[in-house]
Amino acid sequence: MARIGGTVDQLTSLLMHPDHEGGKHAQNIALRSGQARALAYIERVWESANVTVSNTAEVASRQEVHEDLAVLRDRIEVTPWRSERGRTALRVLRAHLNFAEAAGGRLHAASERQAAEEAGVSRQAVRSAYETVLKPRGWLRRLRIGRGKEGSSWYLGNGPGRVIEDPFSQSQTTQFPPDPALDEWSAPETGLAADIDSTAISRLMAHDAFAHRALGSSALMVIGALHSRSSQTVGELVITSSVSRATVYRTLHRLAVHGLVHHAGETWILAPRALEGFGNGLAEAVTAPSRGWDEIASHCGTAGLSASRRTLHAAERATYRAVLDKLAEHRSAAHVIVRNGRQILIPTPRPDEVPATWRGPDGSVFDPVTGRAAPDWRIATDGRLILITPTDQRSYDELTAAHTEALSEWESTA
Repeated sequence: MARIGGTVDQLTSLLMHPDHEGGKHAQNIALRSGQARALAYIERVWESANVTVSNTAEVASRQEVHEDLAVLRDRIEVTPWRSERGRTALRVLRAHLNFAEAAGGRLHAASERQAAEEAGVSRQAVRSAYETVLKPRGWLRRLRIGRGKEGSSWYLGNGPGRVIEDPFSQSQTTQFPPDPALDEWSAPETGLAADIDSTAISRLMAHDAFAHRALGSSALMVIGALHSRSSQTVGELVITSSVSRATVYRTLHRLAVHGLVHHAGETWILAPRALEGFGNGLAEAVTAPSRGWDEIASHCGTAGLSASRRTLHAAERATYRAVLDKLAEHRSAAHVIVRNGRQILIPTPRPDEVPATWRGPDGSVFDPVTGRAAPDWRIATDGRLILITPTDQRSYDELTAAHTEALSEWESTA
């Protein structure tokens, strides 16, 4: 509404209309706290929308979408991702960028399980990356929490800080002060901008060879830096990969043991067939990892980890969907009784499964034993049983009349 030049009054009329699902929250506020609070809420939403519109550009075509995501990818690649937590956050963010590219824009849907499988990390690591790095620093915004069989709705942001030029940047970089809570202490060697190929990282990060107990995220960063620009010294890799000098030495040693990198003098390069299918240039398409990664995963004892994670997630989804189906039927837990030494399962009937012989024409309930109407029980129009006690302020007929009157008033007002 703000993007097309609408007004707050038009937004209010849309949100408060009972047929519009997008206005349920505002309508609930009006029912609970009054019309004034609902209007104040809409005013705050409208102000936030205007600020967002003024700070963003409209994307009108698919070509502009690709250009926008390419700019965002460059911004991610020149941002320093310091500490192990930062490198895990990069993997999660790159997974969301993959989802956004498939969805055709920054707005996309994804669940925690999908992000964990795409990034090659656990759900706990994904959740920690959301809460400690990506959401606080403006890389991701969750617009709607997933419900039922639908994943959460996410929007990719531009990240924190100011944009400055740097000689090591592909385009521009994001700088922000270090966070001691994330082990991001101020150090000259990691204070400059990074320069990595995140496409190569995104294709490798889900493989078992880059699990926590195997090569790890630091190897991804070093490989991404060497794939972006070959023949780098350790000092240059410290800057381009945002990895400390000691970790760079350890990572290069692990990669060299597996024949993935070679050094000539002080410079390091990727082995000619280290990334089979990747090629040696940024312009070549990324296809599939070499089978050598499977051998590395077996050597490190992490083979089959991603398959086990997918199997676990599939079982969790199946269990969750079974619970949803049960809740959709309004079924409660069954009762078990013991008769003649045997356990007998007695399922609890749904409210709308009340036998027709129990129902009276006026909503009353007949006792199946005595055949008389039970004075305290009634059946509502949706089939649910209602217990009317002497302590209730209104009878069933009065409740029905009040409900009918409220519906009439609402429809006339709308």
